[in-house]
Amino acid sequence: MSAAIKQYISTKYDQHPDMFKKDLETIDQMRSNAVNSLEAHVSGVQKLTLYAAQLVWIGGKFPIDIGVDFTWYPALGFNRQNPESQNNLRFELANILYNLAALYSQLALSLNRSTSDGLKAACNYFCQAAGVIAHLKDAVIPDLRTTPPEDMDTMTLESIQQLLLAQAQECFWSKAVKDGLKDGLIAKLAAKVCDLYDQAADYGTKSDIISTEWIHHMTAKHHHFAAAAQYRASRDCLDKQKYGEEVARLRDSLVCVNEALKESRWINKIVLADLNGLKARVSEDLKRAEKDNDVIYLIPVPPKSELRTLDRAGMATARIPQEVSDPYSALEGKSAFGQPLFAKLVPYAVHVAVSIYDERKERLVNTTVIDEIEGLTQKLRDLLQSLNLPGSLQALEKPLGLPPSLNTHAEEIRQQDGLHKLRRSMHEINKLKSNDAAMYQEGVGLLKAEAEDDDKARLKHGTERWNRQPSREAAKHLYAKVDEIDGYLKSAASSDDLVRNKLKECEGAIEVLGGTARDLESYVPNSKRTALTPAVERAVDGLRSTLSDVTKLEHRRKKRIQEVREKVKYDDINGAILAETARFEREYPMQKIEPAQFENLFDDRLEIYNEDKDMVSQENEIQSQLITRIKEANTAFVTARRGDSSTKEREQVLQRLENAYFKYKEIVSNLNTGRKFYNDLANIVTRFTDDCRNFAYHRRVEAGQMETDLSTALSNLNLNIQDQKERQNLRSHYTTHQHQQQPFSPQQPPPLQQHHQQQHPPTHQYQQHQTSEPMPAPTPTRPPQPEPGIWDPTQ
Repeated sequence: MSAAIKQYISTKYDQHPDMFKKDLETIDQMRSNAVNSLEAHVSGVQKLTLYAAQLVWIGGKFPIDIGVDFTWYPALGFNRQNPESQNNLRFELANILYNLAALYSQLALSLNRSTSDGLKAACNYFCQAAGVIAHLKDAVIPDLRTTPPEDMDTMTLESIQQLLLAQAQECFWSKAVKDGLKDGLIAKLAAKVCDLYDQAADYGTKSDIISTEWIHHMTAKHHHFAAAAQYRASRDCLDKQKYGEEVARLRDSLVCVNEALKESRWINKIVLADLNGLKARVSEDLKRAEKDNDVIYLIPVPPKSELRTLDRAGMATARIPQEVSDPYSALEGKSAFGQPLFAKLVPYAVHVAVSIYDERKERLVNTTVIDEIEGLTQKLRDLLQSLNLPGSLQALEKPLGLPPSLNTHAEEIRQQDGLHKLRRSMHEINKLKSNDAAMYQEGVGLLKAEAEDDDKARLKHGTERWNRQPSREAAKHLYAKVDEIDGYLKSAASSDDLVRNKLKECEGAIEVLGGTARDLESYVPNSKRTALTPAVERAVDGLRSTLSDVTKLEHRRKKRIQEVREKVKYDDINGAILAETARFEREYPMQKIEPAQFENLFDDRLEIYNEDKDMVSQENEIQSQLITRIKEANTAFVTARRGDSSTKEREQVLQRLENAYFKYKEIVSNLNTGRKFYNDLANIVTRFTDDCRNFAYHRRVEAGQMETDLSTALSNLNLNIQDQKERQNLRSHYTTHQHQQQPFSPQQPPPLQQHHQQQHPPTHQYQQHQTSEPMPAPTPTRPPQPEPGIWDPTQ
């Protein structure tokens, strides 16, 4: 386990795994201690609870699929020799808690329950075992994110929980009998024991894992305690001189005893001896009671339907140990559990939250600030291009040679290797694109091959036997990713075509700008020098001043965009998120840290960019005024030069070169964006392909296991058919029994909803015949001992 955690830290976190060397050694030792807690000794409780608490703790710092296949051998059912493996921390937690419940029940059975102290301790252990099963069923399994093992389905866990509570309640009943409490109270305790065994058997018949031996045993115990409850109630009737009711309850008690004895082949000798002893005592008392009533009292015996339902005294409840229900508190302070492991490792959710904020601020600044400003600048350039500016002004002011601004633009392109740079960048981007597409197609091919194999197996075995989810349902997120990445690639291809068309349109002019100075001078035609009239000079001065304002505006915007990018670069939210995380862990210790918990912090933090968004509105207003001035100055310039065509050819060439320069800058920006896009997409498709590879591998392993299970099932077909028939008979028996045969309670209380206060014992005491040993449930046969180091849940 430590190797997987170390690998994950080194690849996903900024912290070096060597910082946690001691924690990595400790987690392996804890797991080894928990796995090897095979004996029914109280020291094993701390080993299991400590490891479980640390699993919950590190679950907030690592994803559940950390990269370790945890193995579980089913404790019940027909497949106890076939382990199940899952790359899931919560699966490991479920296995540990299941074993903890088993250990509590083993501790209860190991005690001397012939003493009051032994009964109290056993009852406590049974209640804690039931509490752990309840926590497993209600809190852990629903959050497993995968299919639970077959012996941890809802009906099976419910049956086990009710069985444990029945044994805990039986301990209360045994102590009441041992202490000689009143018959009325003992009857109420026995009635509740009867209910719990009945509920355990009922859930057992709805489970496909609970064996028929267990169900028969629980059925026998249900009838046994129904008989015991009625017997004690008859003794209470005798004390209260209710002789007719005494006879009725003794008769019903005898019926219940006989029902229990029908299960004699499924119960051990101690329980069978106790049943026979109870039957003898009930028969003896019934004979006496009928004789006394027929000769002396002559009280009518009420039919069973008129008997008052016995009250229940439910004393056993599922108690979840605090170390299980609140593991965080167990790891605080100077507890025996020690400090939480990897405490200095920033939680995984914090890294996700930081990534979310970084992505969100980038998107906010790019879409609402930078893109808007660059859009305004491009709109201004389009206007100048439509007005043939500044080419017309440059041609008039400098009819010979090259304008200084054109020389500056040409030198910039030469230094950047101009056209060769663009072509080289396009080639590199095409290479990135091909790699991304190839990686994507590999992932798609893995999914397609897995789906074909799954369809073939389903066709071979039939949908009833091959009952796992189809590929598209089992990997919905991966198939959704297929369409998502395909959309990215198509959109990017469209953008690439636009960039190529841009380059094609201005390729010749860019090549001239990137050539020698002599070639550039030869490309630009000269015009005749003409004398300027005062009106033309005024118009030229006005237009030159306006274009100068345009240049200043562009420089100011470039500087402002650079400042905003620097602001984004140094906007580090790590400290604020860590402080908020510490507050969450302090105020809500049981709550798992999730990225969504930082939404309010994100909103508050992003307000620092409000001034930048306001700046966009200001720039828009400034540009609107400047556009009006440009149009007015250009109109005056054109009007003053009306009829003068001496510089027309030179104007067109200069404007073409000016437009090519700005188009060159735009293409460079587009290519940088495309390179970043394909690099980011490479991470996405790599992760997608890895997920597809893992999915295909696990499905292949699962398919192999299913093939093995189907072969095993065919070899055990006769056994399964016999078991299912017997289980169906039991279910039918329970359906009929619940409607027609209620030995002592026409209205059974619903499971887990009865709450009775303890009654004060009456003064009269009567000791019922009892055995020195309570009646434990049968223990399932253990599978063969697994190889050393493999998790064995039955030990």
